[in-house]
Amino acid sequence: MNNKAVFLDRDGVINVDRSYVYKIEDFDFMHGIFEFCRHAKKLGYKLVVVTNQSGIGRGYYSEDDFSKLTNWMKQQFIANQCEIDAVYFCPYHPEKALPPYLKNSNWRKPAPGMLLQAIQDFDLDANQSIMIGDRETDMQAAKAAGVGRKILLDAEQFKTNQHNSCADELWPNMTAGLKNL
Repeated sequence: MNNKAVFLDRDGVINVDRSYVYKIEDFDFMHGIFEFCRHAKKLGYKLVVVTNQSGIGRGYYSEDDFSKLTNWMKQQFIANQCEIDAVYFCPYHPEKALPPYLKNSNWRKPAPGMLLQAIQDFDLDANQSIMIGDRETDMQAAKAAGVGRKILLDAEQFKTNQHNSCADELWPNMTAGLKNL
């Protein structure tokens, strides 16, 4: 099996994290994301987005709003020659959500459900795959799913070189990934 993926968190990795982004006009791509993803595709990686979206559960926006933004985002990746293979999202939250979204879900990071589903759906080799996230919950989910390489994006922690994480690597930004992938 030689199927491998780069798992990407959305907010803080693909786009600037402005808390509960669901409108196209509020969605700004992170510097270097398209170059990195083109490079990953050339190296044979699938691109899989795995994103907690508790804003749906909290009633801030709808699944339809999320779907519209996701479709637009995917079109931007296609236009930049790095098509996203799949997007998995979790609208649930165990405490801060409205019914029917108020529940524990094994898809909500730090649980590995989204990653495990993608591994199954694409017959991926988890050990050859990579998770890139900006939160410790991303790293915990990747570790629980058996993802071989866990990369935490954090410019501040990178500057101080201090972090307490189950991440294997700390990158200051996506551009750093071009030479480290």
